[in-house]
Amino acid sequence: MIAYSRNEIISATDMARSFSTALTSILEQGKEKLAISKNNKLQAVLIDIEEYERLKEAYDTLEHIEIAKLIEARKNSETFTLDEVMSEFGISENDL
Repeated sequence: MIAYSRNEIISATDMARSFSTALTSILEQGKEKLAISKNNKLQAVLIDIEEYERLKEAYDTLEHIEIAKLIEARKNSETFTLDEVMSEFGISENDL
């Protein structure tokens, strides 16, 4: 879980009242993140676009690595022809 300092948390009500100020604190004052709470529960995080794009790129890279691992693992698994699968489930070409 990510830790937030007191000055990195804003209520949804305060955010609605002072969005421009909050955005300025992220874009111009160098604040890394701003957590938005509603009913005393963290609901969202405001970050600058460069940070979002960096995080999205990192996530996509990790996803591609995971897919590559799955592909590699499946290379050694048993395979079946379409005819074998159709026969197993009692399906004919006419059923398709």
